[in-house]
Amino acid sequence: MKTLMAYLISVVAGYVLATVLVSWTNIQAIVDLGFEITLSQRSDTIIHDLVSMTATYLPLMAIALLIGFLVASLIIRLKPSLAFLGYVLAGFVAVVVLHVAMKAALGLTGIAAVRGIVGLSVQGLAGAVAGWCFFRLKVGGPEASESAESSV
Repeated sequence: MKTLMAYLISVVAGYVLATVLVSWTNIQAIVDLGFEITLSQRSDTIIHDLVSMTATYLPLMAIALLIGFLVASLIIRLKPSLAFLGYVLAGFVAVVVLHVAMKAALGLTGIAAVRGIVGLSVQGLAGAVAGWCFFRLKVGGPEASESAESSV
């Protein structure tokens, strides 16, 4: 049950961060064109994106992170001291692979902010944060990794 809760919370955390970063990137592109965007418009846009992307991006991110965390857990069983790094990298890679695979399979980028390497990396960062959350909630944080290192 602890692992399931850690997974669900990390998916939501990664999704929220990824979506906020997408919104912020899109808003900044509009500002760069010379338009003024008020704080109220920014917050409305972020809330709209969080709600409207729930049906598409949230399930895709959940599947990507599930695969990433499962693969990481298999590797971590061999080397428990790498749990922190393993889950953080798994989150990063899972989200990046999600976008690259969608581009390869569909021939288009589903999220405009991910078209460039910076946008793709920023989405990967959201996945890394999800991996960090998963590690903290499942394993228990830095003290758990220190005890795992001392037992190896």
